[in-house]
Amino acid sequence: MRLYNTQSGAIEPVRIDGDPLGMYVCGVTPYDTTHAGHAFNFLTFDIIARFVRYLGGEITYVQNVTDIDDDILRKSAELGMTWLELGDRETAKFRNDMRNLNALDPDHYVRATEHTVEMIELITSLLEKKLAYESQGSVYFDVNADPDFGKLSKIPRGEMLAVANERGNYPDDPKKRHPLDFVLWQAAAPGEPTWPSPWSDGRPGWHIECSAMAIRYLGPSIDIHGGGSDLIFPHHECEIAQSENATGVTPFSRHWVHVGMVGYEGEKMSKSLGNLILISDLLETYSSDTFRLYAFSHHYREPWEYIDGEIDEWVTTAEDIANAVALPGDGMGDHLDAVPSRERFVNALSDDLNTGEAIKALTELTTDILQAADDDDISDAQNTLRQLGEVLGLTMER
Repeated sequence: MRLYNTQSGAIEPVRIDGDPLGMYVCGVTPYDTTHAGHAFNFLTFDIIARFVRYLGGEITYVQNVTDIDDDILRKSAELGMTWLELGDRETAKFRNDMRNLNALDPDHYVRATEHTVEMIELITSLLEKKLAYESQGSVYFDVNADPDFGKLSKIPRGEMLAVANERGNYPDDPKKRHPLDFVLWQAAAPGEPTWPSPWSDGRPGWHIECSAMAIRYLGPSIDIHGGGSDLIFPHHECEIAQSENATGVTPFSRHWVHVGMVGYEGEKMSKSLGNLILISDLLETYSSDTFRLYAFSHHYREPWEYIDGEIDEWVTTAEDIANAVALPGDGMGDHLDAVPSRERFVNALSDDLNTGEAIKALTELTTDILQAADDDDISDAQNTLRQLGEVLGLTMER
């Protein structure tokens, strides 16, 4: 199995033997879920986990929920709810949507607010190493103290600030030494929820949350770290900086796997823009198999646009696969040979998760089964179709 590694810029082998793979995926900020872009992102890692297991490997899959955040505090105030009520409601909706898409539950689904102890340990290490500084109850990572900062995104230092500002950075924070420094712990504003720390009653910064949870469950060096491509900078860049400097272990992740953005009506699909195709709405009309086939006719790394009506083209394909699996398979003729289809499917997913080619192998096998059903013994081919369909997360239910 080979996957593109954002940090090296190359497609590299992923080990599947020996100890279980560790995979950490940055989860949702639960204030408005779940749209098709979310689904494409998380279903990508669902397929990776399924494929590793199909190949005989083991994988420990950790996904987090960022359950305290500026957006959650803002949205909960607008709705007249507590941050916890909003987070619980939207997290439950997200998990229900993903299960309705036949996504496997992660082995560990973890909340940021339950891991402040681990975050404080990492921050303390960075302070001791003079890579962070305390300022009026808040703690910041000193970007200028890390000469390797930028090794993931490759963004020139002079261009970083503009990108960071678009993605949650506050350059005018008077407590910072440098506008690009990022918060590890922030002293709470009046009325905000707080957690105790050596520096103030406050709350953790976004980046330190993921480092702490990944290290807690998978150790200081993990195999796969994933998320949307919009997280490469600053989020994942900051994770590398704080994790490797705090623990002294490199690399923090051997593979950085990033999923392309899904657009709609000419813009990136996002909660902030409000141009959402909600999974709960889609599944009122289409099966989860139809959505998966449509979504993964696109390569996971490529940005693509959800276009109204295109998903209709996959309804019949999903139905044909389900029908092929359900047919009586004990014909009296020759055994239908599914080995070439299996090999094509496995080779496609092994080559940087080429789901488009894998789906073609699946649909060709489906056609072969449907055409041979009246004459040949299709039972072995049906078992193959069922196994390969499960790797793509298909239910194959009629």
